[in-house]
Amino acid sequence: MKVPLLDLKAQYNSIRRDIEAAMTEVVESQMFILGPQVKACEAAIAAYSRCAFGVGVSSGTDALLIALMAEQVGPGDEVITSPYTFFASAGSIARLGAKTVFVDIDPITYNINPALIERAVTPRTKAIMPVYLYGQMADMNAVMAVARKHKLAVVEDACQSIGAEHQGQRAGAVGDYGCFSFFPSKNLGCFGDGGMVITQDPERAERLNVLRVHGSKPKYYHHVLGGNFRFDTLQAAVILAKLPYLDRWSDRRRSNADRYTRLFNACGLPAKNAVQLPVMRIDRHVFNQYVIRAPRRDELIAWLRKHDVGCEIYYPLPLHLQTCFAGLGYRAGDFPESEKAAAETVALPIYPELTDEQAEHVVKTVEAFYRQ
Repeated sequence: MKVPLLDLKAQYNSIRRDIEAAMTEVVESQMFILGPQVKACEAAIAAYSRCAFGVGVSSGTDALLIALMAEQVGPGDEVITSPYTFFASAGSIARLGAKTVFVDIDPITYNINPALIERAVTPRTKAIMPVYLYGQMADMNAVMAVARKHKLAVVEDACQSIGAEHQGQRAGAVGDYGCFSFFPSKNLGCFGDGGMVITQDPERAERLNVLRVHGSKPKYYHHVLGGNFRFDTLQAAVILAKLPYLDRWSDRRRSNADRYTRLFNACGLPAKNAVQLPVMRIDRHVFNQYVIRAPRRDELIAWLRKHDVGCEIYYPLPLHLQTCFAGLGYRAGDFPESEKAAAETVALPIYPELTDEQAEHVVKTVEAFYRQ
Protein backbone atom coordinates (compact mmCIF):
# COMPACT_ATOMS: atom_id res chain seq x y z
CA MET A 1 0.00 0.00 0.00
CA LYS A 2 1.24 3.49 -0.88
CA VAL A 3 0.41 6.33 1.51
CA PRO A 4 1.54 9.76 0.29
CA LEU A 5 2.35 12.53 2.74
CA LEU A 6 -0.33 14.62 1.01
CA ASP A 7 -2.82 13.88 -1.74
CA LEU A 8 -4.01 17.13 -3.32
CA LYS A 9 -5.52 15.30 -6.30
CA ALA A 10 -8.03 13.57 -4.04
CA GLN A 11 -9.15 16.92 -2.63
CA TYR A 12 -9.37 18.52 -6.06
CA ASN A 13 -11.41 15.68 -7.53
CA SER A 14 -13.97 16.04 -4.74
CA ILE A 15 -14.64 19.74 -5.49
CA ARG A 16 -13.59 19.99 -9.14
CA ARG A 17 -16.83 21.61 -10.32
CA ASP A 18 -16.72 24.34 -7.67
CA ILE A 19 -13.12 25.18 -8.49
CA GLU A 20 -13.59 25.22 -12.24
CA ALA A 21 -16.70 27.40 -12.01
CA ALA A 22 -14.89 29.89 -9.75
CA MET A 23 -11.86 30.11 -12.02
CA THR A 24 -13.95 30.36 -15.17
CA GLU A 25 -15.80 33.35 -13.72
CA VAL A 26 -12.50 35.16 -13.22
CA VAL A 27 -11.18 34.24 -16.67
CA GLU A 28 -14.33 35.46 -18.35
CA SER A 29 -14.22 38.73 -16.41
CA GLN A 30 -10.52 39.25 -17.25
CA MET A 31 -10.14 41.05 -13.92
CA PHE A 32 -6.99 39.31 -12.75
CA ILE A 33 -5.57 41.95 -10.40
CA LEU A 34 -7.52 42.85 -7.24
CA GLY A 35 -10.79 41.78 -8.83
CA PRO A 36 -14.05 41.50 -6.86
CA GLN A 37 -13.17 37.99 -5.65
CA VAL A 38 -10.23 39.42 -3.71
CA LYS A 39 -12.46 41.72 -1.69
CA ALA A 40 -14.98 38.92 -1.15
CA CYS A 41 -12.22 36.57 -0.02
CA GLU A 42 -10.82 39.14 2.40
CA ALA A 43 -14.23 39.60 4.00
CA ALA A 44 -14.85 35.84 4.16
CA ILE A 45 -11.51 34.95 5.78
CA ALA A 46 -11.81 37.81 8.26
CA ALA A 47 -15.32 36.69 9.23
CA TYR A 48 -14.22 33.05 9.49
CA SER A 49 -11.39 34.10 11.79
CA ARG A 50 -13.70 36.35 13.85
CA CYS A 51 -11.72 39.40 12.89
CA ALA A 52 -12.70 42.77 11.45
CA PHE A 53 -10.46 43.19 8.39
CA GLY A 54 -8.58 41.06 5.90
CA VAL A 55 -5.97 42.14 3.35
CA GLY A 56 -5.03 39.59 0.71
CA VAL A 57 -1.37 39.43 -0.25
CA SER A 58 0.95 37.48 -2.51
CA SER A 59 2.12 34.80 -0.03
CA GLY A 60 2.34 33.87 3.62
CA THR A 61 5.90 35.17 3.61
CA ASP A 62 4.75 38.52 2.30
CA ALA A 63 1.97 38.56 4.90
CA LEU A 64 4.61 38.48 7.64
CA LEU A 65 6.75 41.03 5.82
CA ILE A 66 3.98 43.56 5.19
CA ALA A 67 2.70 43.26 8.77
CA LEU A 68 6.15 44.19 10.05
CA MET A 69 6.36 47.00 7.49
CA ALA A 70 3.03 48.35 8.74
CA GLU A 71 4.65 48.63 12.19
CA GLN A 72 7.65 50.39 10.61
CA VAL A 73 10.06 47.69 11.75
CA GLY A 74 13.53 48.42 10.41
CA PRO A 75 17.23 48.81 11.21
CA GLY A 76 17.90 49.14 14.91
CA ASP A 77 14.71 47.30 15.88
CA GLU A 78 14.44 43.81 17.33
CA VAL A 79 11.69 41.23 16.82
CA ILE A 80 11.33 38.19 19.06
CA THR A 81 10.39 34.82 17.55
CA SER A 82 11.34 31.15 17.84
CA PRO A 83 14.09 29.38 15.85
CA TYR A 84 12.13 26.18 15.22
CA THR A 85 9.99 27.28 12.31
CA PHE A 86 9.93 27.80 8.54
CA PHE A 87 12.52 30.27 7.23
CA ALA A 88 9.99 33.02 6.45
CA SER A 89 9.40 33.82 10.13
CA ALA A 90 12.91 35.13 10.70
CA GLY A 91 13.57 35.89 7.04
CA SER A 92 10.89 38.58 6.96
CA ILE A 93 12.50 40.28 9.96
CA ALA A 94 15.97 40.19 8.43
CA ARG A 95 14.76 41.54 5.09
CA LEU A 96 13.75 44.76 6.84
CA GLY A 97 17.17 45.17 8.42
CA ALA A 98 15.89 44.40 11.92
CA LYS A 99 17.50 41.94 14.31
CA THR A 100 15.89 38.58 14.98
CA VAL A 101 15.98 37.65 18.66
CA PHE A 102 15.28 33.98 19.18
CA VAL A 103 13.53 32.38 22.15
CA ASP A 104 13.38 28.62 22.62
CA ILE A 105 10.23 26.53 22.21
CA ASP A 106 7.93 24.62 24.52
CA PRO A 107 8.93 20.96 23.95
CA ILE A 108 5.30 19.81 24.02
CA THR A 109 3.67 22.20 21.54
CA TYR A 110 6.81 23.24 19.60
CA ASN A 111 5.59 26.84 19.84
CA ILE A 112 7.45 29.71 21.50
CA ASN A 113 7.89 29.29 25.25
CA PRO A 114 6.22 32.40 26.69
CA ALA A 115 8.07 32.05 29.99
CA LEU A 116 11.28 32.93 28.15
CA ILE A 117 10.04 35.96 26.20
CA GLU A 118 10.33 38.74 28.77
CA ARG A 119 14.02 38.16 29.43
CA ALA A 120 14.62 38.67 25.68
CA VAL A 121 12.93 42.09 25.64
CA THR A 122 15.25 45.09 25.32
CA PRO A 123 14.66 48.81 24.66
CA ARG A 124 15.03 48.00 20.96
CA THR A 125 12.31 45.32 20.88
CA LYS A 126 9.45 46.37 18.65
CA ALA A 127 7.38 43.22 18.12
CA ILE A 128 6.83 39.59 19.05
CA MET A 129 6.13 37.01 16.35
CA PRO A 130 4.68 33.83 17.89
CA VAL A 131 4.60 30.95 15.40
CA TYR A 132 1.73 28.44 15.48
CA LEU A 133 3.35 25.22 14.36
CA TYR A 134 1.48 22.21 12.98
CA GLY A 135 -2.01 23.68 13.52
CA GLN A 136 -1.84 24.63 17.21
CA MET A 137 -1.86 28.17 18.61
CA ALA A 138 0.79 29.32 21.05
CA ASP A 139 -0.07 30.28 24.63
CA MET A 140 -1.39 33.67 23.60
CA ASN A 141 -2.63 34.78 27.00
CA ALA A 142 0.96 34.72 28.21
CA VAL A 143 2.36 36.21 25.00
CA MET A 144 -0.11 39.09 25.02
CA ALA A 145 0.59 39.82 28.68
CA VAL A 146 4.26 40.43 27.89
CA ALA A 147 3.44 42.39 24.75
CA ARG A 148 1.00 44.72 26.47
CA LYS A 149 3.33 45.24 29.45
CA HIS A 150 6.12 46.40 27.14
CA LYS A 151 3.89 48.01 24.47
CA LEU A 152 5.00 45.65 21.72
CA ALA A 153 3.18 44.77 18.53
CA VAL A 154 2.20 41.11 18.09
CA VAL A 155 2.35 39.52 14.62
CA GLU A 156 0.84 36.04 14.72
CA ASP A 157 2.51 33.66 12.28
CA ALA A 158 -0.63 31.57 11.82
CA CYS A 159 0.39 30.30 8.39
CA GLN A 160 -0.16 26.66 9.44
CA SER A 161 -3.15 27.20 11.69
CA ILE A 162 -6.16 28.85 10.04
CA GLY A 163 -9.25 27.86 12.00
CA ALA A 164 -7.38 26.87 15.16
CA GLU A 165 -9.16 28.17 18.24
CA HIS A 166 -8.72 28.64 21.97
CA GLN A 167 -11.06 30.21 24.51
CA GLY A 168 -13.29 31.57 21.77
CA GLN A 169 -10.51 33.27 19.81
CA ARG A 170 -9.39 32.07 16.42
CA ALA A 171 -5.83 31.99 15.16
CA GLY A 172 -4.78 35.36 13.75
CA ALA A 173 -7.37 37.41 15.60
CA VAL A 174 -5.61 37.67 18.98
CA GLY A 175 -2.62 39.91 18.30
CA ASP A 176 -2.32 43.07 16.23
CA TYR A 177 -1.90 41.13 12.99
CA GLY A 178 -2.59 37.55 11.96
CA CYS A 179 -0.77 36.12 8.96
CA PHE A 180 -2.02 33.22 6.85
CA SER A 181 -0.46 31.25 4.01
CA PHE A 182 -2.51 29.71 1.22
CA PHE A 183 0.37 27.61 -0.09
CA PRO A 184 -1.15 24.54 -1.80
CA SER A 185 -0.20 22.12 0.99
CA LYS A 186 -1.89 24.16 3.71
CA ASN A 187 -5.28 23.19 5.18
CA LEU A 188 -6.73 25.94 2.99
CA GLY A 189 -4.53 26.14 -0.07
CA CYS A 190 -4.79 27.90 -3.41
CA PHE A 191 -3.24 26.91 -6.73
CA GLY A 192 0.03 28.76 -6.23
CA ASP A 193 1.23 31.32 -3.74
CA GLY A 194 -1.14 33.47 -1.74
CA GLY A 195 -1.66 34.80 1.75
CA MET A 196 -3.60 37.20 3.94
CA VAL A 197 -3.17 39.50 6.92
CA ILE A 198 -6.09 40.01 9.27
CA THR A 199 -6.42 42.71 11.92
CA GLN A 200 -9.02 44.22 14.22
CA ASP A 201 -7.66 47.75 13.72
CA PRO A 202 -9.02 49.86 10.82
CA GLU A 203 -5.92 52.07 10.73
CA ARG A 204 -3.62 49.05 10.48
CA ALA A 205 -5.84 47.58 7.75
CA GLU A 206 -5.56 50.82 5.79
CA ARG A 207 -1.76 50.80 6.09
CA LEU A 208 -1.66 47.23 4.80
CA ASN A 209 -3.87 48.11 1.84
CA VAL A 210 -1.58 50.97 0.88
CA LEU A 211 1.65 49.05 1.38
CA ARG A 212 0.60 46.14 -0.86
CA VAL A 213 0.29 48.44 -3.91
CA HIS A 214 3.74 50.04 -3.75
CA GLY A 215 2.62 52.43 -1.01
CA SER A 216 0.36 54.37 -3.36
CA LYS A 217 -2.78 56.30 -2.43
CA PRO A 218 -4.28 57.54 -4.61
CA LYS A 219 -2.91 55.58 -7.55
CA TYR A 220 0.53 56.78 -8.70
CA TYR A 221 0.99 58.96 -5.60
CA HIS A 222 3.42 57.42 -3.13
CA HIS A 223 3.81 58.73 0.40
CA VAL A 224 5.47 55.56 1.76
CA LEU A 225 7.59 52.78 0.31
CA GLY A 226 5.54 49.64 -0.18
CA GLY A 227 5.80 46.69 -2.52
CA ASN A 228 3.92 44.56 -5.01
CA PHE A 229 2.14 42.28 -2.55
CA ARG A 230 -1.18 41.91 -4.37
CA PHE A 231 -3.31 38.77 -4.07
CA ASP A 232 -4.17 37.30 -7.48
CA THR A 233 -7.88 37.24 -8.25
CA LEU A 234 -7.67 33.65 -9.52
CA GLN A 235 -6.15 32.52 -6.24
CA ALA A 236 -8.80 34.40 -4.25
CA ALA A 237 -11.48 32.63 -6.28
CA VAL A 238 -9.96 29.24 -5.44
CA ILE A 239 -9.88 30.08 -1.72
CA LEU A 240 -13.50 31.25 -1.82
CA ALA A 241 -14.52 27.98 -3.46
CA LYS A 242 -12.63 25.92 -0.86
CA LEU A 243 -13.54 27.86 2.29
CA PRO A 244 -16.99 26.21 2.78
CA TYR A 245 -15.21 22.85 3.06
CA LEU A 246 -12.48 23.95 5.48
CA ASP A 247 -14.20 23.00 8.74
CA ARG A 248 -15.10 19.59 7.33
CA TRP A 249 -11.47 19.03 6.30
CA SER A 250 -10.18 20.21 9.68
CA ASP A 251 -12.60 17.88 11.47
CA ARG A 252 -11.35 15.03 9.33
CA ARG A 253 -7.74 15.89 10.18
CA ARG A 254 -8.58 15.79 13.89
CA SER A 255 -10.38 12.48 13.38
CA ASN A 256 -7.29 11.10 11.65
CA ALA A 257 -5.11 12.34 14.51
CA ASP A 258 -7.39 10.64 17.05
CA ARG A 259 -7.20 7.43 15.02
CA TYR A 260 -3.41 7.54 14.97
CA THR A 261 -3.34 8.07 18.72
CA ARG A 262 -5.65 5.10 19.35
CA LEU A 263 -3.66 2.86 17.01
CA PHE A 264 -0.28 3.86 18.44
CA ASN A 265 -1.52 3.36 21.99
CA ALA A 266 -3.02 -0.01 21.08
CA CYS A 267 0.32 -1.31 19.84
CA GLY A 268 2.08 0.06 22.90
CA LEU A 269 4.74 2.24 21.28
CA PRO A 270 4.17 5.37 23.43
CA ALA A 271 4.14 3.30 26.64
CA LYS A 272 7.52 1.90 25.68
CA ASN A 273 8.78 5.45 25.01
CA ALA A 274 9.48 4.48 21.43
CA VAL A 275 7.49 7.40 20.09
CA GLN A 276 5.93 10.54 21.56
CA LEU A 277 2.58 11.58 20.11
CA PRO A 278 1.24 15.12 19.59
CA VAL A 279 -0.38 16.80 22.59
CA MET A 280 -3.31 19.18 22.10
CA ARG A 281 -3.08 22.19 24.42
CA ILE A 282 -5.82 24.30 22.81
CA ASP A 283 -9.55 23.86 22.23
CA ARG A 284 -9.29 23.33 18.48
CA HIS A 285 -6.12 21.97 16.87
CA VAL A 286 -6.34 21.79 13.05
CA PHE A 287 -3.41 19.41 12.44
CA ASN A 288 -1.70 20.90 9.43
CA GLN A 289 0.83 18.20 10.32
CA TYR A 290 0.78 15.17 12.63
CA VAL A 291 4.25 15.19 14.15
CA ILE A 292 5.75 12.51 16.37
CA ARG A 293 9.08 12.32 18.18
CA ALA A 294 10.91 9.16 17.23
CA PRO A 295 14.13 7.53 18.45
CA ARG A 296 16.44 6.72 15.52
CA ARG A 297 14.38 9.19 13.53
CA ASP A 298 16.48 9.16 10.36
CA GLU A 299 16.49 5.36 10.24
CA LEU A 300 12.71 5.38 10.70
CA ILE A 301 12.30 7.81 7.81
CA ALA A 302 14.36 5.55 5.52
CA TRP A 303 12.20 2.60 6.60
CA LEU A 304 8.94 4.48 5.97
CA ARG A 305 10.02 5.59 2.52
CA LYS A 306 11.17 2.07 1.69
CA HIS A 307 7.63 0.92 2.49
CA ASP A 308 5.94 3.72 0.51
CA VAL A 309 4.81 5.78 3.50
CA GLY A 310 5.22 9.52 2.95
CA CYS A 311 6.89 11.54 5.69
CA GLU A 312 8.79 14.78 6.16
CA ILE A 313 10.92 16.65 8.68
CA TYR A 314 9.54 20.04 9.75
CA TYR A 315 12.29 21.34 10.27
CA PRO A 316 15.72 19.65 10.11
CA LEU A 317 17.88 22.65 11.10
CA PRO A 318 16.75 25.40 13.48
CA LEU A 319 17.09 28.92 12.14
CA HIS A 320 19.75 30.01 14.65
CA LEU A 321 22.07 27.42 13.06
CA GLN A 322 21.36 28.40 9.46
CA THR A 323 24.38 29.86 7.63
CA CYS A 324 22.57 33.05 6.64
CA PHE A 325 21.92 33.89 10.30
CA ALA A 326 25.48 33.24 11.47
CA GLY A 327 25.92 36.98 12.03
CA LEU A 328 23.44 36.87 14.90
CA GLY A 329 26.09 35.07 16.93
CA TYR A 330 24.08 32.07 18.08
CA ARG A 331 25.75 28.68 18.55
CA ALA A 332 24.72 25.06 18.86
CA GLY A 333 23.32 24.49 22.33
CA ASP A 334 21.79 27.95 22.67
CA PHE A 335 18.25 26.65 22.11
CA PRO A 336 18.30 23.01 23.20
CA GLU A 337 14.59 22.28 22.82
CA SER A 338 14.56 23.55 19.23
CA GLU A 339 17.66 21.53 18.41
CA LYS A 340 16.23 18.41 20.01
CA ALA A 341 12.96 18.78 18.11
CA ALA A 342 14.84 19.19 14.83
CA ALA A 343 16.70 15.92 15.51
CA GLU A 344 13.72 13.85 16.66
CA THR A 345 10.51 14.87 14.90
CA VAL A 346 8.87 13.47 11.78
CA ALA A 347 5.49 14.26 10.20
CA LEU A 348 3.15 11.47 9.10
CA PRO A 349 0.27 11.69 6.58
CA ILE A 350 -2.76 13.47 8.06
CA TYR A 351 -4.63 14.86 5.04
CA PRO A 352 -8.47 14.72 5.16
CA GLU A 353 -8.83 12.02 2.52
CA LEU A 354 -6.56 9.57 4.38
CA THR A 355 -8.45 6.27 4.73
CA ASP A 356 -8.69 4.04 7.78
CA GLU A 357 -6.69 1.39 5.97
CA GLN A 358 -3.94 3.85 5.10
CA ALA A 359 -3.70 5.11 8.70
CA GLU A 360 -3.47 1.52 9.94
CA HIS A 361 -0.72 0.82 7.42
CA VAL A 362 1.26 3.85 8.61
CA VAL A 363 1.11 2.75 12.24
CA LYS A 364 1.90 -0.87 11.43
CA THR A 365 4.92 0.26 9.41
CA VAL A 366 6.22 2.36 12.30
CA GLU A 367 5.58 -0.52 14.71
CA ALA A 368 7.42 -2.95 12.44
CA PHE A 369 10.48 -0.70 12.42
CA TYR A 370 10.77 -0.71 16.20
CA ARG A 371 10.14 -4.45 16.40
CA GLN A 372 12.80 -5.44 13.89
